[in-house]
Amino acid sequence: MQTDHSMISGSAERDVRLARDILMLLLRDPQQALTVHLWNGEVLRFGRGTPRFGLALHHPGALWRSVLGGGPLALADAYFRGDLDVAGDLYAALSLKSQIGGPRSWSERLQLVAKALALRWRVPADTDGGPVVRDSARPIALQDRDRRRRAIAYHYDVSNAFYRLWLDRQMVYSCAYFQSPEDTLDRAQTAKLEHICRKLRLQSGERFLDIGCGWGALLIHAAREHGVRAHGITLSHRQLELARQRIAEAGLQGRVTVELMDYRDLPGEACWDKIASVGMFEHVGLRNLPGYFATAQRLLVPGGLMLNHGITHEEDGWGETVSTRFINRYVFPDGQLDRVSRVMGHMEAQGFEIWDVEGLRPHYALTLRHWVRRLEARHQEALQHVSEVTYRIWRLYMAASALEFEEGDIGVYQILASRRTQGLSPLPLTRQDLYPPTTVISPPPAPYRTAS
Repeated sequence: MQTDHSMISGSAERDVRLARDILMLLLRDPQQALTVHLWNGEVLRFGRGTPRFGLALHHPGALWRSVLGGGPLALADAYFRGDLDVAGDLYAALSLKSQIGGPRSWSERLQLVAKALALRWRVPADTDGGPVVRDSARPIALQDRDRRRRAIAYHYDVSNAFYRLWLDRQMVYSCAYFQSPEDTLDRAQTAKLEHICRKLRLQSGERFLDIGCGWGALLIHAAREHGVRAHGITLSHRQLELARQRIAEAGLQGRVTVELMDYRDLPGEACWDKIASVGMFEHVGLRNLPGYFATAQRLLVPGGLMLNHGITHEEDGWGETVSTRFINRYVFPDGQLDRVSRVMGHMEAQGFEIWDVEGLRPHYALTLRHWVRRLEARHQEALQHVSEVTYRIWRLYMAASALEFEEGDIGVYQILASRRTQGLSPLPLTRQDLYPPTTVISPPPAPYRTAS
């Protein structure tokens, strides 16, 4: 470590010395070179080579919190609150997560705790901002359905205009489908919508249900390009408002409808030919998966097809880790993931027959990097619709998620299944019909108008 000294005087010198000692213990052998700018102007340099990123500590609380039980989440919290800033390569900076929470000798742990306690004692209580947790994300003593509505609103009712800044033209908030890494986001998202429709073998006049329809992109595409009669449900008031507006603008009111509804309240039996659920079942909760797939099975006609597109975990269940605590505290209060094999087990137990499983992990990594670039490029515009805290939460969570997809910690799969019935497969003998020698359908030429 090298130090560029500036003027230090009075009791502040003790605080800086403690911070320097803590950082030397935390970053004794960094995986990448970095700089740390302290609140007094001093600059510390760690590692060898040219730094790809730097940290700016505006308040010592971020340090003692990270040592005294907070770990990487304390640093994330400090970033959201503005006590910590990241300059340069955010993806490189996120590599610190494993290092700060990594194994240490007992003597090092004792040194860290002692110095962190001393620094905490010296920080006035009125300057300790505490963790940044939006009220909607705190545990709430409500019935399951009310809790789920609150959780959905927490994430999706932020602002339609905010999402419009960095999503594609059709506002598809799920993994795109890239023919090549050079594809634009608009092209890749349109390809994803078409890929789903082809997998479901949608036919003109069929009844198509989209569970968790977002802002209506799949409904509109399926009706316009494949002639189905489509219905979607969502728990987000703002998604409902904009989806209905977009359906009207597309002239599809007679063939496409959307309503605010919990999937468990969907009526009927054997009333839909095809069902899709894209990026929704992650919100269901692991204990509710049997009921979720039982509902879908009830709604499908015998032999009808369902495509479930969702994120999965590399471990069984949803144990407590830094990543899971981060997701549930800041981003998805109700989010839970499981292995793809266990998801398919739930489907089979509820009467589904599995036909195709496609992993799209590289596609989601590319999608997220597009989203992060687009959000960063429109930072100032974003602040017209959300707070700086919300901007930073979305920026960090999407960048961290991109790395998790790239490293294989999480995956995303499209599972195509049918309501089990006697007889032969409802699908063709081969999958050649999924990949015809034609160009992908282009996205709509003009952006939709967006309600805030």
